Amino acid sequence: MSQTTAAAGSRTAENTGNLPSGPGGSPDREVKRRRVLDILDAAGRDSLLLDSTTALTWYLDGSRVHISLAGDPVVVVLVDRSGDHLMTFNNEASRIAAEELPAGVTLHSVPWYGDLRQAAVEIAGSAPLAEAAVVNELRAARQHLLPGESSRYAQLGRETAEMMTDVLSAATPETTEFELTSQLAGRIVAAGADPLVLLCNGSSRSEFRHPLATHSPLGRRAMAVVCARRDGLIANITRWVRFDASTAQELDAEARIAAVEADIFDATVPGARLDLIFAEVKASYVRHGFGPEQWEQHHQGGAAGYAGRDPRVTASSTDLVVVNQPFAWNPSGPGVKIEDTVQLTESGMQVLTLDPRWPATTVNGLARPTTLQL
Repeated sequence: MSQTTAAAGSRTAENTGNLPSGPGGSPDREVKRRRVLDILDAAGRDSLLLDSTTALTWYLDGSRVHISLAGDPVVVVLVDRSGDHLMTFNNEASRIAAEELPAGVTLHSVPWYGDLRQAAVEIAGSAPLAEAAVVNELRAARQHLLPGESSRYAQLGRETAEMMTDVLSAATPETTEFELTSQLAGRIVAAGADPLVLLCNGSSRSEFRHPLATHSPLGRRAMAVVCARRDGLIANITRWVRFDASTAQELDAEARIAAVEADIFDATVPGARLDLIFAEVKASYVRHGFGPEQWEQHHQGGAAGYAGRDPRVTASSTDLVVVNQPFAWNPSGPGVKIEDTVQLTESGMQVLTLDPRWPATTVNGLARPTTLQL
């Protein structure tokens, strides 16, 4: 098993061109390592093995740890009191060393047919603490975004919103759902991001909450949903477009679902517990005329960041909200849904997936998207 150690600045402007900022010797990584060492202290252990995409991309400051979007990561990381060790296969090692390895992390190359976890055990000298044993502690460790993370997330959110505006503004009733999502996918990949989720429903399929695209034309009204990942962070956004006059019923439902979202935002404050916010979600549906069962028709979102939802909120979610934590709430009703990626800052809720060109209305002091009328 061979090894190398990344030098500071190993991923420089010379070898990344205009790609988004990636792993390096940032102060953020020092804080993340300290947070993990605190978890080890509390557990009375000396090492921890990280092996999920969510934990790895967080700890490595946005390194790409996948080959297949649907596959397991091609690396594991041993966080040891003596340092950080990344295990990967020999056919990945040179690329990861050149493009994905943060400064100060030792890379260990394992034969492509080898066992990454066993290699980590050999380095640790004994079985390290498993990630699954401290999943709640790790989630808490990544809730509070650090300055570098917040900056990257804001840039991704802005670019994703701009992609939505550009693509949907050029759509017509004859554009098919596949054509629309393929255009979005092309823009996302061109921006150096991964299109994790692409959904679209035209007017003939508006009853579906998770509409995978088809060859159906958009018709008079359509919804598009994007979840784009870059530097490990995932931007979530939903937008609607309409090609004829809106009906009074549609405008009413859109205003009421925005009111539900506003209630959720008001409940998302530092120290709030997620299960109590979830109770407010359910009450808000009733308050705004959607009925007591509507929340059961689709998940309501939750904390965001390095997972699509981290976690998806339910009645059993007991995480506490912290400052600088990102969220993506997505209340929905028959034919309506609203969703943006936001961050709770010291000065209040900041919308990350914001494009000033998109039509908006002010709800409780926050600009919220309305349907684009073409």
